Amino acid sequence: MAARPARRPPKSHSAQVVRTERLTPHMQRVVLGGDGLADFAADSCTDHYVKLLFPAEGVVYPEPFDIQRIRDEFPREQWPVTRTYTVRAWDPRLRHLTLDFVIHGDEGLAGPWALRVQPGETVRFLGPGGAYAPDQSADWHLLVGDESALPAIAAALEALPRGTRVRAFVEVSGPEEEQKVDSDAEIVWLHRGARPVGEALVAAVRALRFPEGRMHAFVHGEASWVKDLRRMLRIEHQVPREDISISGYWRLGHDEDGWQAAKRDWNARIEAEQEPSGGEQTAA
Repeated sequence: MAARPARRPPKSHSAQVVRTERLTPHMQRVVLGGDGLADFAADSCTDHYVKLLFPAEGVVYPEPFDIQRIRDEFPREQWPVTRTYTVRAWDPRLRHLTLDFVIHGDEGLAGPWALRVQPGETVRFLGPGGAYAPDQSADWHLLVGDESALPAIAAALEALPRGTRVRAFVEVSGPEEEQKVDSDAEIVWLHRGARPVGEALVAAVRALRFPEGRMHAFVHGEASWVKDLRRMLRIEHQVPREDISISGYWRLGHDEDGWQAAKRDWNARIEAEQEPSGGEQTAA
């Protein structure tokens, strides 16, 4: 049996904070720049993500910074902690990378960091990753997400030509969390209030009268409601796997470390449960 090709070490980048901006009560923007982004390469994907690296407390890493060397030479508990964020925008001319953070006061790691970080501070991250871009040969597009997917949905809407048929649903806590997006597509903003996250999204898609023709869908956010919509689209509507980008960005009750450790098994179980008839496999 031929040996599997070795995995390439993740590419690390160093950037400086250019500016920060409070977009809404629960969304903070951080723009990164600097010469360290000279080899940052983003293609046409609209769900690019990067993994921010937060140093372990009290640990100083050797320079030049090399994530693979750190993982080879340092005990695991001294590795940088990673937090994954979708790229809201990338300007290759200015070398500006825009990231938007959902914040909940002092809760979590990256949100509080985004609130207190100052221009000029250095940020290290891995990436980019990502695979989705809206298929412009599709007859219409379905974009569904909670706050965590808003940057990717906004990027997708701005990448689509004017006049494209789109049904976009975004759930936020209330009207103060709505954002302006440079697109002629209408976003249906669903206000969660005291309801469970994603409940309004599932209801809205279930009530939607699907337009004629081939749909291309992007459905991301909290894992439980994403599971419900996966079943609806794959089994009830028989949407082919290649026409859906669908995944749980996060899961209630789990931090990113816990969710990433469990995500592969969770996805495998859900996909097995939601296997469409006829032996067709579901989307990853």
